[in-house]
This record gives sequence, C-alpha cells and structure tokens, in this order.
Amino acid sequence: MARRNTRREKLITLALHLGLAAGLFFAAFPIYWMLASSFKTNGEIFALPPTILPRVFTLEAYAAILTDPVKLRFFFNSYLVAAVVTILTVVIALLAAYGFSRFNFRGKAALSTLIISTQTLPPITLLIPFFGLVVSYGLFDTYAALVLTYLVFTLPYAILLLTGYLNTLPRDLDEAVAVDGGSSWTALWRVIVPISVPGIVATSVYTFLLCWNEFLFALTLTKSTDMRTVPIGIQLLMGQHAFEWNQMMAMSVLGSLPLLVIYLIAQRYFLAGMAAGSVK
Repeated sequence: MARRNTRREKLITLALHLGLAAGLFFAAFPIYWMLASSFKTNGEIFALPPTILPRVFTLEAYAAILTDPVKLRFFFNSYLVAAVVTILTVVIALLAAYGFSRFNFRGKAALSTLIISTQTLPPITLLIPFFGLVVSYGLFDTYAALVLTYLVFTLPYAILLLTGYLNTLPRDLDEAVAVDGGSSWTALWRVIVPISVPGIVATSVYTFLLCWNEFLFALTLTKSTDMRTVPIGIQLLMGQHAFEWNQMMAMSVLGSLPLLVIYLIAQRYFLAGMAAGSVK
C-alpha cells in the first residue's frame, strides 16, 4: 500500500513538473522568438524551415528604428502620454481614495458602486461616444484626447486599489495629526503618502502599463504620425505589399524594455501594494 502511494505521488509530481514546463515553454517561447527575430534579416524570417537562431546576427532592424525620427517620435509620444496620465491618475485617485477611506458623506455607497460598475463596461463600447466627444470639442489628434480618455479607464481601478490600501492604515495616524493641530490635508501629504509608497507604486505601474500598451483608442483618436504611439507604430510597419517583421520585432523589444525595467525596479513595492490593496 505504501509503495502504491509513493508511486502515485511520484507520478503526480512528474505530471505537475511536465505541466509547469509546458506552461513555461508556452509563455517564454514567443518572447524568445520576438527577440531572435529582431536580430534576423527580413528575408531570413520568411525562410523555410524557420531558423531557431539567426544565421546572420544583424542589428539593421534596431538601426532602422533608432535612426528614424518618425519612429522615435512614437516612443516619445508613448512616454509623454503614459507619464502624464500616471501622474494625474495617482494624484486624483489618492485624493479620492483618502476621502472614501477616512470620511463618511452622503452618497458614498452609491458613488463607490458607480466607480466599481465602470469596470464592467467593455472599453470598445465607449469608442464611438468618445470619438464624437473628442471631435466635437476639437481635441482630435491631440495629446489631450489621449490623456483624458485614458484617465477614464485608469482612475476607477486606481481609486479602488488605493482605497483598499488606505483602509489597511490605522486611523490613529490621522487622529495624532489632528491632536497636533494639523488638518486632514496635512495628514494626507505628510503622514499617509510617505507610508503608502507600495500602494502608490503599484497604482503607478498598473497605470503606466495600461497607457503604454493601449492600441484601440490611440488608433481611433489620432491620425498623424506626430501623434501615434508605439503600438500604432508597430502596426504601421505592416504595409500593403510588405511586412517589416524584423523591425516590428525590434520595436516590440524596445517597447517592452521600459515596462520590464519599471517592473523589475518596482517589483517589491508593486507586489506589496497589490496584496495590501486587495485585502479590503
């Protein structure tokens, strides 16, 4: 009986390891293929049978991206829009979260429910209404159109995440500031914010990733190459008669690096903030 149990445990362990290995391969191979293809010539990418490693290691795809002012503009636009939206989202969400966490006011439950309900709407259903608003206010093909649109999608989740995080902080902190003659504003910026760095970093990383990767609204609300972002720039490399696959892969690698660096730097704070923000 003991031998059967031992054999069964070994089979379960083996199956688990095989499943994990298959999952790892499924997740990692596309990343490897993107990286390897970025160092190939466009002709080699179409070669049959496909080559796992580049036959000729070349940086021509990266040179084509980094020496083209139009393509560099895509990166500038993505950085600018993502940074502005991240800053505005964190500041506004922090103020709203502090209000939800520390004060009771009429309509609080209804407003909280309304914020949560916005997360149930598929973004694509708002595409036409947003396009109409942007055009009617003369914001089409501007940074303001992207920033205001992205704020609509980043703020609800940011408010919920930061509210959950602030709920984990003791109210004694606010009361101590009040005893010393400080206002709620003082308590927020001098006490709550410094100890809420994990929650703020988690919100910032989430917001930046969402803005950096967004495609649909960036495609619809802009038309000139001066306003396009990195995801649209990658799509523009798919021409009518030719696909620059090596440049597409190179731009994908360059577009992924900022996200990877940000996540690695803020990983400790990000995980702590996400865990604390989901407690309540």
